[in-house]
Amino acid sequence: MTENRFKNLALEALGCFVSALGVYSFAVAAQVPIDGIAGVGAILYHLFGMPIGLSNILLNVPIVLYCFKLLGRGFFLRSVRCMVMFAFFTDFVLPMLPVYTGDRLLAAVCGGVVMGIGDALIYMQNSSTGGVDFITMAIKVKHPHLPFGNLTFGAALAVILANGVVFRDVDAIIYGLILNFLASTVINRMMFGFNSCMLAMIVTENGPAACEAIDREVDRGSTILKGYGGYKQDPRDVVLCACSSKQLYEIEKVIKRLDPGSFIIMLQANEIQGEGFRRLVLGKNEKKG
Repeated sequence: MTENRFKNLALEALGCFVSALGVYSFAVAAQVPIDGIAGVGAILYHLFGMPIGLSNILLNVPIVLYCFKLLGRGFFLRSVRCMVMFAFFTDFVLPMLPVYTGDRLLAAVCGGVVMGIGDALIYMQNSSTGGVDFITMAIKVKHPHLPFGNLTFGAALAVILANGVVFRDVDAIIYGLILNFLASTVINRMMFGFNSCMLAMIVTENGPAACEAIDREVDRGSTILKGYGGYKQDPRDVVLCACSSKQLYEIEKVIKRLDPGSFIIMLQANEIQGEGFRRLVLGKNEKKG
């Protein structure tokens, strides 16, 4: 348990640093608008010189109070910890390091990818850096079918437009859309894309033998459904197996060798939950241990 907590804390710290790097060293340095409370903090930083980390904490207070009940005490405490680490990195560590001063478009691209990696690392520990993250997490808990990256991108639009109005910079809006689109794409890919797998549907005359072969060759479980041919109504076994792309190739070979007359359908599964596959939990859905 202690080892897992240390690992989660280390990943939270890494995620906060990477996210802060994308915000401070790329987006803010190139005056590319970012989303949420960090984006509002960037506006205050450019207008009044207010530290981004400090404004991030102050602006979070009403949002935290609003979402505390829905997301739970554990999520709240982890998020506060991440807010403090994010503020420390942006206000004290990164100002001592060089920032990117090159092409603005390249800054938007790199900033979006770096921010997405950092935010995904934080979210995957069932935590956040507060602000709009609390709201999007709350929506995700209520509506788990909604893609998380899409929620974060939608929440970014208002702040991006506000940046464009404040600085009267149309290019900033365009760059901001690029940055936040890339960030949301990376978040979706890291949180759910790595858990996306293939689903094999095998129509065969010998389902038990197919299941045994799959278990032997790729060490994956499978399920047999009873089916009938549409024309002659002949009985058939339909074997379902969730697996990786590499394992699907091995399954195809062994099934064709076992039953050359079998029919295999290969489907992309966006997310698989269950034994042998990672399960993402958010807010109060987490297991207590």
